[in-house]
Amino acid sequence: MEIVLASGNLHKKKELEKILSGHKLLLPSDLGVEFDCDETGKTFLANALLKAETLYHQVHRPVLADDSGLCVEALDGAPGIYSARYGSEEGEAPLSDGDRNRLLLSRIEGSDNRNAFFVCCMVLMLDPYRVYSVQESFPGTISREPFGGGGFGYDPVFIEPESGRTVAELPEEEKNRISHRGRAGKGMRNILEAL
Repeated sequence: MEIVLASGNLHKKKELEKILSGHKLLLPSDLGVEFDCDETGKTFLANALLKAETLYHQVHRPVLADDSGLCVEALDGAPGIYSARYGSEEGEAPLSDGDRNRLLLSRIEGSDNRNAFFVCCMVLMLDPYRVYSVQESFPGTISREPFGGGGFGYDPVFIEPESGRTVAELPEEEKNRISHRGRAGKGMRNILEAL
């Protein structure tokens, strides 16, 4: 199936192409479409659905949207749905991944509770009345400093508990197998195969 991804994030597209192999993923820019959606929802599901609906009404073809983020216990679940905009004021350009990671580490410095989890919610919209969703999580802890050169976002500060390595230190295949996006993607792949 040819699916338009409700994102401009090339890292996300590359991850999902491996997870959803056998399906062709396009970015809105591949269709000459400018996609921008205000994420005004209060949950990962609400934001993923909002992105899917917004893009579907622009392209009128199957759309896959996701909303994901990092939830840190010591920060009462923050940054959560605001993960990509963490530390940025309204209207300001988002911080770089490195700056967001440094901010996060500074805000939990001295905390003994390093527990955290990633969440990924995916919504597939085939038409406005055929909508499927999958939400998964990925538990771990926050490191004291960034490690690893792979991945993106909070991967350098998120420790996968079984290996004791940050997600940025994991081989891509392993990350795609165990991560929140990998788990949600497998669920979505099962839905696509059933269709």
